[in-house]
Amino acid sequence: MQENVLLNPFVVGKYVSERYFCDRKEETDFLVKQIENGRNVALISPRRLGKTGLIRHCFNQERIHADFYTFFIDIYATTSMREFVYLLGKAIYEELKPRKTVWAERFFQAIASLRVGFKLDAITGEPAFDIGLGDIQMPLNTLDEIFAYLEAADKPCVVAIDEFQQIGTYEEKNVEALLRSKIQQCKQTVFIFSGSKRHLMSNMFNSSSKPFYQSAISMGLAPISMEVYADFATRLFEERGKRIERELVKRVYEAFDGYTWFVQVLMNELFSMTAHDELCGMDKFETAFRNVVWVQESSYKELLANLSTKQRVLLQAIAKEGVAKNITSAAFIKKYNLQSASSVQSALKPLLKHDWVILSEEGYRVYDYFFSHWLAKEY
Repeated sequence: MQENVLLNPFVVGKYVSERYFCDRKEETDFLVKQIENGRNVALISPRRLGKTGLIRHCFNQERIHADFYTFFIDIYATTSMREFVYLLGKAIYEELKPRKTVWAERFFQAIASLRVGFKLDAITGEPAFDIGLGDIQMPLNTLDEIFAYLEAADKPCVVAIDEFQQIGTYEEKNVEALLRSKIQQCKQTVFIFSGSKRHLMSNMFNSSSKPFYQSAISMGLAPISMEVYADFATRLFEERGKRIERELVKRVYEAFDGYTWFVQVLMNELFSMTAHDELCGMDKFETAFRNVVWVQESSYKELLANLSTKQRVLLQAIAKEGVAKNITSAAFIKKYNLQSASSVQSALKPLLKHDWVILSEEGYRVYDYFFSHWLAKEY
């Protein structure tokens, strides 16, 4: 994407270029150093704090872009090794296809089990990755072929696997041990294991009983500092002939505890509401917030409709509390007319599993700040 066609510089949900990426200089240098020295990394932090953006930013650095092949897959929605292998194969092929190198053209030759997917596009005559999950009959064999292909590349490879903790839920047995043994055999391929469920990721990489124990350098992410983000936001406004009150940036930052995605969403809306040569002031905050929530209202209602009564009532209670502590205590149960401690515990499990609620050091909170605000206000 050309930088000059970005109508709104507050990018949400994707990486465009260094110009629209805020800070993370120390984290970038650290991650690049690990890659250059052949060290696998376990990148652990909550969702929406910028893990994916950081990885993409590192891949965009000249030192990495020039000397490595880089691949990224998100396995959050996967449930089996077959799906994992499918996404990995597809990501590698689609990344390499435009390069027109000899190595890229050997993809289907090297990975024999995927030759069924080798077809030529009827219009362009170019080969296409045209396979379905059912075409992967023996995923472990295909994975061996993929890793062997990466190891045979004319320069080192980096594979980033987002939401890596998901492999612990796969239907197959011993997935962690199988995957660890195969990754261990890779000599010129570096892996970034990115995950948002800290207790699962920490257990996976820091527990001596787990296959991935001490197999990667652990790295966490904290929110970008408010001052640094305020400088970033001010610059983006001023470059487009607009201005913003620094106190407003601070209010947005604090409303979401510095979680990058949520901050960017509201800043995107504030920017869109501000005319050229206009000052974006504190009076726009509530309107911008309402606009963002309103767009999501139908999906919020649908989500609630799919929850059980116990789950819905508990979710609403946590939203009203903001950050809820001791949710099985008699005081909390009485305050929100909940049934019992056991019913709270049973309702909490699926809410945590599906990330509607997360547990932090402070307590439980609804993961989506906008959803939490809507719940607290509407119910």
